[in-house]
Amino acid sequence: MSLPAPPPPSRPKKSLWRSVKAVAWSFVGLRARGDFEQDIEHVSLLHIIAVGLAGIVVFVAALVLLVKWVVAP
Repeated sequence: MSLPAPPPPSRPKKSLWRSVKAVAWSFVGLRARGDFEQDIEHVSLLHIIAVGLAGIVVFVAALVLLVKWVVAP
């Protein structure tokens, strides 16, 4: 009689919120090595690209609005 095969290892769930946090920390430039390694397992490359592009747009828009507010008469 053969033993049942063990279930395949489950892959960690990809999380958009975790991707947002990873991109936000990368904008700041501070991240612990252990957190970085966990992010690699729990984020999707597509999420990182989308959130990164959205973050860049928000950052540039905030800078433009800040400059307009400071320069306004």
